[in-house]
Amino acid sequence: MGKKAIITAAAGTGIGFSTARRVLLEGGDVLVSDFHERRLGETVEKLKAEFPGQQVESIICDVSSTEQVDALFVGAAEKLGRIDIVVNNAGLGGETPVVDMTDDQWDRVLDITLNSTFRSTRAALRYFKSVPHGGVLVNNASVLGWRAQHSQAHYAAAKAGVMALTRCSAIEAAEYGVRINAVSPSIARHAFLAKVTSEELLDQLASGEAYGRAAEVWEIATVIAMLASDYSTYMTGEIVSVSSQRA
Repeated sequence: MGKKAIITAAAGTGIGFSTARRVLLEGGDVLVSDFHERRLGETVEKLKAEFPGQQVESIICDVSSTEQVDALFVGAAEKLGRIDIVVNNAGLGGETPVVDMTDDQWDRVLDITLNSTFRSTRAALRYFKSVPHGGVLVNNASVLGWRAQHSQAHYAAAKAGVMALTRCSAIEAAEYGVRINAVSPSIARHAFLAKVTSEELLDQLASGEAYGRAAEVWEIATVIAMLASDYSTYMTGEIVSVSSQRA
């Protein structure tokens, strides 16, 4: 790959961390971002230990802040020398029926999941428009952007918005050589997910998959890497489902 990538919400054990590792496995360099300083530091230490000859940088960023997102791109361009790939991985879920949902709950999920993707996409396109080499964005959506699930209206609405943003921004970005696609996982189980979703629900969702299990985070990361690579140069505005739902 040999590319320079920014990956948001990459601290911890989830899809973001696994995507950073995948980029490094493919020979690229990464800048990982998260709002949690301690977890971000631990993530950088793990990646540097496994890939000692490659560049691993980090910037603390709260994706709910336009100022911090804009600063992330300025800092990433300085630290990496250039930006080729942006993976918008930040998102926030939860379980609340609409009848019980507060404005704050709705707004928080929409802000972290959808608005942050907009902020990052805008900053990325401003950067890519100013350089001659173009670039690639990959957004993390969800099958809930297509499907209904109890108590997930806020998250589903946000992910459907990510899909629409992906399609529309891709059309705009094509004129200056930028591709924008998204992955749409069904369920990828990791430690952080268990903190916001009950084990019972996770077991139920996993049992509904054709393989009778949730995806491993690396299985999502490999598709993100494919979309970010030169193996998908004719794809833009596409939402790729990464799932094994029963036919």
